[in-house]
Amino acid sequence: MIDRSFADPSLAALYDTLNPWGPGDDFCLGLVMSAGSVLDVGCGTGRLLGRALREGHRGRLMGIDPAAAMLVLARAHEPGVEWVLGDLRAREWHGEFELAVMTGHAFQVLLGDEELRLALNAVHAALVPGGRFVFETRNPGARAWETWTPDRAREIPDGRGGVVRVWHEVESVASAGDRVTFTETFDGALWERPQVDRTTLRFLDTDTLDRFLGEAGFAVVERYGDWERGPLTPACPEIITVAEAVGR
Repeated sequence: MIDRSFADPSLAALYDTLNPWGPGDDFCLGLVMSAGSVLDVGCGTGRLLGRALREGHRGRLMGIDPAAAMLVLARAHEPGVEWVLGDLRAREWHGEFELAVMTGHAFQVLLGDEELRLALNAVHAALVPGGRFVFETRNPGARAWETWTPDRAREIPDGRGGVVRVWHEVESVASAGDRVTFTETFDGALWERPQVDRTTLRFLDTDTLDRFLGEAGFAVVERYGDWERGPLTPACPEIITVAEAVGR
């Protein structure tokens, strides 16, 4: 199931305004520019690969995403990139890429163990031997969801001279603490009534992440707690992982 905020064109158009280019994008762009071929899994509006192309990348760049509304934006912004509609099951992979990235906490939408295994196996199959997979997840120890409250609403331009108010509200936290369900509400003149998107994210600790990565043939070669490459501590907001495809 694709989140409504990605599938609805009126909501997808707000994504880059809600999530402006930041340190995480700079971190990933540096890796993309140093790789000859790159697969962006869950590429969204395509700004990472589009920026890489505009900055002179001359290798192969492919972005894949299951949300058609997001890919419409990606194709409009940068038609020179290879954009694919679908998820990792959309095609067979044959060791075509030196680097795979999964940004924007997209890794956290992989909720079930089998879904996660299938995704990691597909990424591994897409990489050349020694290729790298880079992704980030929110550190469960930081309990970011405790700040997802209506009193922290944001206001952003709607692109038509008005304002959209956006807020989050947690509905449930699983007893194990690894799955959080919340709503994201958009309210503004673009719609007759507020638009509500419901999402569940999975928060995995490093031991669990490493177990799944190892099963899929990856070895963790770098791990950070922030985009400045600081060490991972219990309070760090992110778990940033660089894993190498080493075989199974």
